[in-house]
Amino acid sequence: MHLDLDIVKLYLKPLLIGELAPEEPSQERHKSLVEDFRELRRTLEAMNMFKVNPVFFFLHIAQILILETLAWLIVWHFGSGWPVTIFISCLLTISQVQCFLLQHDFGHISIFPNSKWSRLMQKFMMSHLKGLSTSWWNHRHFQHHVKTNIYLKDPDIDTGPLIVNGYLKPAQVWEMKLCPVHLTVNYFSLQEFAWVISFYIHYFIMFGPFYGIFGTILLIFLVKFLESPWIAYVTQMSHVPMRISKEENRDWLSAQVLTTCNVEQSIFNDWFTGHQNFQIEHHLFPTMPCHNYHKVAPLVRSLCAKHGLQYVNKPLLKAFGDNHQVITESLSS
Repeated sequence: MHLDLDIVKLYLKPLLIGELAPEEPSQERHKSLVEDFRELRRTLEAMNMFKVNPVFFFLHIAQILILETLAWLIVWHFGSGWPVTIFISCLLTISQVQCFLLQHDFGHISIFPNSKWSRLMQKFMMSHLKGLSTSWWNHRHFQHHVKTNIYLKDPDIDTGPLIVNGYLKPAQVWEMKLCPVHLTVNYFSLQEFAWVISFYIHYFIMFGPFYGIFGTILLIFLVKFLESPWIAYVTQMSHVPMRISKEENRDWLSAQVLTTCNVEQSIFNDWFTGHQNFQIEHHLFPTMPCHNYHKVAPLVRSLCAKHGLQYVNKPLLKAFGDNHQVITESLSS
């Protein structure tokens, strides 16, 4: 939900064609479920579940900056030998993954009440500290939330031509994505380019004196290589093994619960996934601060049970295994 409903109304009002007459059939097939979900949201708002705890996110940012600083101090004190390089690469990997998970919260405007501050901090975390484009990530991630596991509309599961998940045949992927007539024009922002370049500048300033230009580039690639499986599993394990289909015109609750699963809560799981182990709650309430997911989960589970929706909650290793199995089956098909 957009934080400023007045802006939403401003843009949606010209698009209103009219209202259905009372005797006309409605497309809403589960009115009681929809009303119960709206009532749940009102309850959560009354419980201040959308209120942020600043200390939580301050500690998260501190963790990221401390790990990066510690890596620099270690190489400054002990030199740039292989044992030290491998060790600081692990520290930087943890810092980079946690940075990615935190920028996700800024991207959802779930920390600051002002969206401009959230966007600025997201650029700092994603572009300056990680060297990635926020516009690219937002464009894809918002589509993922609106059309979760809907083929050709959710970029997270549209992984062809290398891997074809679930619904489409490889030939269909060729027709839709690889046919030469489908040419696109790409745009980029100079401002965002500057943000991304600042990542490389700050890495060369920190580690260039010890590794040189080529060595620093190799260090960056090593860290990216180590962090990639971590990020991939955390972002994919809650969706890839779940229902993948074409558009089905479902209500919001059903659409999210059927295509999403949770991973069991523990201190380690919460930290390892950046609280994205509560993906069901996150998808139902994208602007909710992640530290409140575990408080909301019992209420969501109860609502799902009332309406016969399966609330899937897995151990972490099983979630990894299910994700790996689906990808393996896709590769062999």
